[in-house]
Amino acid sequence: MNTEPIHVTDEAFEATVLESSKPVLVDFWAPWCGPCLMVAPILDKIAEEYDERLIVAKVNTDDNPSWAMQYGVQGIPTMLLISDGKVVHRQVGALPETYLRDMIDEFVGAVEDASNGNASNGNAANGREN
Repeated sequence: MNTEPIHVTDEAFEATVLESSKPVLVDFWAPWCGPCLMVAPILDKIAEEYDERLIVAKVNTDDNPSWAMQYGVQGIPTMLLISDGKVVHRQVGALPETYLRDMIDEFVGAVEDASNGNASNGNAANGREN
């Protein structure tokens, strides 16, 4: 159980995020970034509440820039929703908690529906990155 976000290094990214059997929310952030610090407590709550359904991974872009560069992260916070090693949604910038929760609920629901063989009309289900 991961009841708090996992801090992921460049070296651990592939195993922790891309090879995860659970969907993953990756937060690219930096300690000097005000909006990143505003989102952090929300992500802490989400990690605890969704611990059986979602991994929340945090990548400090100052210390671990490789994957941020590979994904073309130009502004932080940038959150990627990843399922089966593929980015299915990208959110650049901080969001209010209700919007962030709605986005995650849609993502996790679509992933669960897909794994149960149910079709969904959400963007997360059809693999389109927004």
